[in-house]
Amino acid sequence: MTTAPSTHLRAVVDTNREAIADDPTRAHAVFRAEAHGHDAVASTVALGRFNVEVDEPPALGGENTAPNPVEYYLASLLSCQVVTYRVWAERLGIRVDDISARAEGDLDVRGFFGFDDVRPGFGEVRVAVTLSGPEPRERYLELQEAVDAHCPVLDLTRNPTPVRTVVEIA
Repeated sequence: MTTAPSTHLRAVVDTNREAIADDPTRAHAVFRAEAHGHDAVASTVALGRFNVEVDEPPALGGENTAPNPVEYYLASLLSCQVVTYRVWAERLGIRVDDISARAEGDLDVRGFFGFDDVRPGFGEVRVAVTLSGPEPRERYLELQEAVDAHCPVLDLTRNPTPVRTVVEIA
């Protein structure tokens, strides 16, 4: 017997709520990644038991053998949006029969190459989420507000996150 997604998500939320209520330190999670460069600008990134390849298109020095870092960012944002929509739909009792999302971002490579004093990252990212289900539009807009307030990757984009880099010489 398979568990319906909503039943499964409800159990996950309830289990976490109880565990954190008993011990708030359980709310702290650490995620790790490790990258090893190869070829001109490619890298293999270890994410737990998974490895992903990263490369750049030829215009940025790569062989175009894998998505580039900003494409992975868009993938991270979209996948986090989908998860957050599912969790918050369950929490708010909003039925979502199907969800899909797409994103695109504008990047000025002059910042990456140091040709001009422009931002090296995306100037703007546009996300479109398509939901289907029986709810009125107002309920889906309520869901969007909850997702916008709770999506971790969206939060990383909208709010400064301290990053401390240490260079270690081997």
